Amino acid sequence: MAKFEGLDTPKGLGSLNQHLADRSYIEGYTPSSADVEVFSQINAAPDSSKNPHVARWWNHIASFAENERKAWAAPVAETKAAAPIPAEKKEDDFDLFGEDSAADDEWEKEVQRRADEHAAKKKAAGKGPGVLKSAIIIDVKPWDDTTDLAELEKLVRGIEMDGLEWKASKLVAIGYGIKKLQISCHVEDDKVSVDDIQDKIAAYEDFVQSTDISSFTKL
Repeated sequence: MAKFEGLDTPKGLGSLNQHLADRSYIEGYTPSSADVEVFSQINAAPDSSKNPHVARWWNHIASFAENERKAWAAPVAETKAAAPIPAEKKEDDFDLFGEDSAADDEWEKEVQRRADEHAAKKKAAGKGPGVLKSAIIIDVKPWDDTTDLAELEKLVRGIEMDGLEWKASKLVAIGYGIKKLQISCHVEDDKVSVDDIQDKIAAYEDFVQSTDISSFTKL
């Protein structure tokens, strides 16, 4: 696991800020014990004007209850990057927003595993079906490589709807130096329309080129 020291100093927070510039979590694609360990070393909310990536990460981790953070497992190892595109492949044939690498499959499997685990715990506890919920993974694609993805994620997480709860996220390389934001959420089916979520994200038209639903799973 990446080690960070002196998180009570500007230098230490600066190092962590650089680490989180293109990551949603300390290690892997979902919150883990690594996040808990680093989070415990920071005593107050970081200054977003000085360390915006740390502030964004800290606020996200702080949004979880202490008992939820204690239940997080060890980090999921990152998958090796996808092989480069063969030189002979024509540029016209390149799908800029095409299928992602095996890393995406690994992350989606982890989200699905956690959803299944949650459903199994509810069943074991003898709870009825109750409120119907779904776990959704949304791909948010920027216009180009100059888009501020940290600000984009902040805007997306700022969308509030009754029955909507934002979960894990990550940045995924899609070609030519461009990355997309892949973010998951839980929704109450009777209250939240997926189309409404996409419309609200698309409203940030200076940041968002398009959105797609990568995964939709009933909880």
